[in-house]
Amino acid sequence: MASEAMILDVDGPDGSRPVRLSSPSRVLWPQAGLTKLDLARYLVDVAPAFLRANGGRPVSLQRFGGDVDGDFFFSKNPPKGAPDYVRSVTVVYPSGRSHPQLVLDEPASAVWAIQMNTVVFHPWASRATDPDRPDELRIDLDPQPGTTFADVVAAAHELRSVLRDADLSCFVKTSGNRGLHVFAPIEPTHEFLEVRRAVIAAARELERRMPDRVTTAWWKEERGARIFVDYNQANRDRTMAGAYSPRALPHAPVSCPLAWDELTGVDPASFTIAKVPERLRTVGDPWENLHAEPGRIDVLRQWWDRDAESGLGELPFPPDFPKMPGEPMRVQPSRARNRD
Repeated sequence: MASEAMILDVDGPDGSRPVRLSSPSRVLWPQAGLTKLDLARYLVDVAPAFLRANGGRPVSLQRFGGDVDGDFFFSKNPPKGAPDYVRSVTVVYPSGRSHPQLVLDEPASAVWAIQMNTVVFHPWASRATDPDRPDELRIDLDPQPGTTFADVVAAAHELRSVLRDADLSCFVKTSGNRGLHVFAPIEPTHEFLEVRRAVIAAARELERRMPDRVTTAWWKEERGARIFVDYNQANRDRTMAGAYSPRALPHAPVSCPLAWDELTGVDPASFTIAKVPERLRTVGDPWENLHAEPGRIDVLRQWWDRDAESGLGELPFPPDFPKMPGEPMRVQPSRARNRD
């Protein structure tokens, strides 16, 4: 591994900042032959779009000790020695504990994160100015064994119709792997639990429209060959790879925003850190105006109330969450049956 270091001069709102990059030739993606310096330069190239999507939010950094095939850990609070242009905001976690969480505001802070061996950026659905109230309703369409990317695309198009019926506009991006993420900008007027319920209401409506192709089943043994609508990604402190964030996969893919009319027939593996900067220069950022006209979740809340009155209430929370009011038994169905 190379031991050299270099200084990158990174332009930003307060002028150019020198950011030290140690071991710039260290290979992060062996298959693609891409290095730490390649990643830093990628973040500089896409900085306006990347920060528009992920800046000003609490963010978790997925950091790697070696290359992307090795071990990693998540870093949430600012480490000792962080520069003064990397700030934090106090957030409340599901346990009720409060702690400072990193916030990235300018290109230099993103490059600093690369110096800290970050590969994947996981922003919250809320902003640092109001971390308890999301301004994005996020839905993760997760393909299961036996499904294809074309199945995910079909589900995304129908989900767009569902959200349109709920008076919400929405935007789509690749997950960077096999799935799709659908975001709807919303006014930050409701806490995470209410937004989660809105996501469940939309997911159930999608499931009703595509019962053989989509599922809200939390337990894998019940999903079958259907697209799982991962509603639990809407919880507090639950995040997904941000727009334009690299992913830790062999070909160095990026979670890339798309226009709806280019979604059908697209190859998600074609969006890599080597190619996305040129795409931004030639095609532009499909998410540039994502927050221009935020909607409200009022219709989805009405759908939630309607479903609750008919017996469809809470769904299971992640295993590390405290037991929540109204939550069903948190045990997979086959084990529950074996207990009887």
